[in-house]
Amino acid sequence: MFMIKELLNKLFGNKKASPAMTQCETISHKENNTMTTYTIFGRGNMGTAIAGVLTKGGATVEHIGSADSGTATINGDVVILAVPYPAVESIIASHKDALAGKTVIDITNPLNFETFDSLVVPVGSSATAEIQAQLPTSRVLKAFNTNFAATLATGKVSDITTTVLVAGDDEDAKNALITDVNAGGLDALDAGSLKRAHELEAVGFLQLTLAGSEKIGWTGGFGLVK
Repeated sequence: MFMIKELLNKLFGNKKASPAMTQCETISHKENNTMTTYTIFGRGNMGTAIAGVLTKGGATVEHIGSADSGTATINGDVVILAVPYPAVESIIASHKDALAGKTVIDITNPLNFETFDSLVVPVGSSATAEIQAQLPTSRVLKAFNTNFAATLATGKVSDITTTVLVAGDDEDAKNALITDVNAGGLDALDAGSLKRAHELEAVGFLQLTLAGSEKIGWTGGFGLVK
């Protein structure tokens, strides 16, 4: 059985920042001033890969690392929680007022990290639904949880363009994210209402168990053929 520490490192472990990665914290698209600004909690593999997609499409991105997650100022119009699910609670506790009215994107798969054999949210619910309940005035979306960092960075799952599935109840928020992801070279698809986050987390959980048990690679995963 794979080690939980190794799994977390694959998903959220820090990479040595390249010049391109450093620039993505402040870069903005000069030709289109209407592009969204994003604040990403998490400087690890997933946060870096998501930032790469968004900045490629012209968005402005800032990162907040774990050391600053309780005190940093959120400047983005949209906030992405690119952290393990257990870290979400403290972020919400520290920034609940700042998150009010914003779009919040949850990328987590709420695994039981002790057994890696179940999800820790109530049956029929999802991490995203739990976050929405804590942030009733925010527009909470589920996205990126069925993707690995490598397939976001390369834009491919084998020879298929990487697809980002997006679920949530706010149509405008979903459409805005889909537009930005598509601009970054990936395919983004509206997966339905917030209720569909439950199924997306099941897919994400299955994919993680397959990769963790070395039945698929971390550069692979599920591809979507339209």
